[in-house]
Amino acid sequence: MNAARSGDLAVRTVSGIALIALALAALWGGGVWLWLLTSIAAMLMLAEWSDLVQPDPRQKRLAMFAGCVPLAIMSPLASGVSFFSFGLIIGTAFFVTIVTLRPRLGFGIAYVALPALALLFLRGRADGLLLALWTLATVWVTDIGAYFAGRSIGGPKLAPTVSPNKTWAGLIGGVASALILGLLLWQFAGLPPQLAFASPVLAVIAQIGDLYESWLKRQAGVKDSGTILPGHGGVLDRLDGLVPVAPAAAALILLDTLL
Repeated sequence: MNAARSGDLAVRTVSGIALIALALAALWGGGVWLWLLTSIAAMLMLAEWSDLVQPDPRQKRLAMFAGCVPLAIMSPLASGVSFFSFGLIIGTAFFVTIVTLRPRLGFGIAYVALPALALLFLRGRADGLLLALWTLATVWVTDIGAYFAGRSIGGPKLAPTVSPNKTWAGLIGGVASALILGLLLWQFAGLPPQLAFASPVLAVIAQIGDLYESWLKRQAGVKDSGTILPGHGGVLDRLDGLVPVAPAAAALILLDTLL
């Protein structure tokens, strides 16, 4: 490993640890603290999303102002996690689409707000700290496992036209890491076994989310969605796997409750 790559890995590691610590603190605090962090992250993601789909600056401002509404309603001091909050997200997405005539800009509202709602839903359950931690940690270990398996093993590319650095070995490493995490949380933290064995599925979903964001960046002709996070690029670059995983995890919990 050359000096430049070693330095980049060091920056990514330090930045990643700081972000994980911040997320864990918000998870532990729950309530307003978690809502505040998820809302800030969602607004930063929406700004980056808007830059990727390249709307008129006035349309971007409209989307930003509109996106604040459902995020504010999610606050524990307002409606919180509710069907009203969910409906407002969908309604706001349609509103932005109709007013701007930019469906991708409207879709961005749902893209950033639904994961925030899902994470707040998970944390608000009786065993919410474990469920939210499982969701986040699954994405984290998938990224870590995929990174090191891809670097050390290499081999055939997963989607060379979208993300040239991703390999099938990386995908398998990420899935295996997620399964190991799920089994450990089942044995030592009381995670329901059906969720533990669903962890590899979430790992695949996380990788799909990563590839989707890579495709968006290729469409926009940029390397990163932003520059706010040292070594990671933008917030979308860091949370691209969590965006689809959080709603998927919430759906699994709802399905498990109904059954």
